[in-house]
Parts: sequence; structure tokens; C-alpha cells
Amino acid sequence: MLSFEEKQNILDTFTELEKKEISLGRINYHYEESLYDKKNVVYHLHPNGNGFVFAGMIGDVDTDDRGMVNIRDYSEDELKEIVRDAIDSLSMTDAERDPLLEEWENEEQELLVLMKEDDGFNVYGESRLEGSFRSYAEASDFLEQEGFKRI
Repeated sequence: MLSFEEKQNILDTFTELEKKEISLGRINYHYEESLYDKKNVVYHLHPNGNGFVFAGMIGDVDTDDRGMVNIRDYSEDELKEIVRDAIDSLSMTDAERDPLLEEWENEEQELLVLMKEDDGFNVYGESRLEGSFRSYAEASDFLEQEGFKRI
């Protein structure tokens, strides 16, 4: 297990994080550039070596109900990786984190592309916007009504 000081030294290398001392000798590390309300990347790093990293938007990481993962027994490499992934997850829009790009074709072999973007779902034909929709269901209904099928 890494010591409190070793964990601090590792976390201090992430220049995008702001160190905030809190009660009982604990430290939080904030990511002020987060695209979300969530700013705490490292939560309650304690002098006993215990602490948490917000991993609720990473994906294949088991977290508690707050989206946190305990880093008490993490190695240096594991700590660096989870913190980098946490920062990256807070830096990406939903569309960047969960991209959607589908090709749809009609009987005349005309091709349209359905893309998930920040403000919804857009349908493109070559470089021109054919339609903009609030949901995937609306966009796919439009494409089907126009005679297109997902390929």
C-alpha cells in the first residue's frame, strides 16, 4: 500500500487538479475544468492512506452508490490510471464518452449518417445536415420513413 505522502506526490503531478485541505488532515483534489457539477476527483485522502476517486463516469469500474472507488490498496500505476480516467471522463461530453455513428442506406444506395452530438441526434448526407432530432427514436423514425435501413 502506498503511503499518504506517496499518494499525494502522485496526485500532485496532475497539474489540472487543485489540492484542497479539509478537516482531520484529509485532502481533496478538485478538477475545476469539469464539464459537470462533479468537481471532486479525489475525495477524503486520509493520512492513513485511505481515500476515494470519483469513477462514476468511467465505465467498467465497480463503484459505490456515489460513484466512488476506494484507492487504499492501489499501486502507483493503478492510482495514476484511475485518476487520469476520472479526469478524462469529466472532460468529455456525453456524446464523446458514448459516441454513436451509424450508416443508413436506401434502395438507391444513397447513404446517410446518424450521429449523436451534444444537442441531440443529427442526420448527415455527405457534408450537409439533413435533419436534427432530440432523440434516437425520432431520428431513426425519420430515416425509416424516408426508406433507409441501418447497415
